[in-house]
Amino acid sequence: MTEDCDKTTVIETLTAFESCVGKAHPLQDLKVIDHLDDGATRWIAAAPLAFVAFGHETGVDLTLAGGRPGFVTVLNASRVILRASSLDEPESARPGRGVGALFLIPSLGETLRVNGRVVSLTQGDIEIAVEECYVHCAKALVRSQFWEAVPPSSKVPDESQSFLAASRFLALATCDHTGRADVSPKGDPSQALIGWRDESAWLADRPGNRRADSFRNILVQPRIAAVALIPGSTQIVMLSGQARITEDVTMRADLAVAEKQPRLVTCIDRPVLSIRDSVALVHASLWPATSPVEDIDPAAVLVAHIKSSKTRSVQATVARRLLSISRMKKGLTRDYRTNLY
Repeated sequence: MTEDCDKTTVIETLTAFESCVGKAHPLQDLKVIDHLDDGATRWIAAAPLAFVAFGHETGVDLTLAGGRPGFVTVLNASRVILRASSLDEPESARPGRGVGALFLIPSLGETLRVNGRVVSLTQGDIEIAVEECYVHCAKALVRSQFWEAVPPSSKVPDESQSFLAASRFLALATCDHTGRADVSPKGDPSQALIGWRDESAWLADRPGNRRADSFRNILVQPRIAAVALIPGSTQIVMLSGQARITEDVTMRADLAVAEKQPRLVTCIDRPVLSIRDSVALVHASLWPATSPVEDIDPAAVLVAHIKSSKTRSVQATVARRLLSISRMKKGLTRDYRTNLY
């Protein structure tokens, strides 16, 4: 282990990680709320697809859930119902397990992340207690051009490693030692999302929301699961294995985009791979993408979350007073334009 980011090494501690990428801004968690407000409720009602992770004592499982918009039922601000029949692999849902969900709305780059716990499983209804809710930035979907499907005439690879090479989007599921789960979106152009070397898969750390949930989880519980896809196809590649965070010089160079190298790369050692059709993707009918839902404004939802944050520091109070939807939109637009890589 080293705290010098110029060397090739495995990152084993939070101190070493922060020496490479810096500490999160003290106001970073302002956008995280512990319930579903009106904006989040409308987001879930408009989403036809979610990536859903279930964390447990030995690792994490990841699957897709899909259907017509509104296939997830919001009972109240702290409870949602997910039908087991909407999941590609419902057997991972068990009472007590952590849940991480990433909700997508057609044509929107931003996603909604909702984390919590499975409360009960009754007659095919998975009841989930909400613990965290926040809007994730659009960078992963922008980089992957997620809503631009591959041409109908294009042949989708039918071999796992070739599929991974062609993939433009990946959902990465991690959890901590208590099973608290999280799903993080990853996106890049084809051939730049996933590297392959020494029988292992490699993922670049690109600019994102800077919460570093995945990295923090991997440091304490390295078992991960992921789903890679090619926008427009209903096939996916599932991969799982043991992850480590590294500064590998060769892979950082190999995964550079626009002449910008990632500061870190995540290596999934000899992952188990399987290519399959996703019934959830079929039911979600994501492509061709429809027009955005008019009453879902990611900037407005994000501002509402920040203003309702329970953080009571002087910095937080000042930030909330200065914040507006127009300022948020300008900030997001500038960030997406100048800080994709």
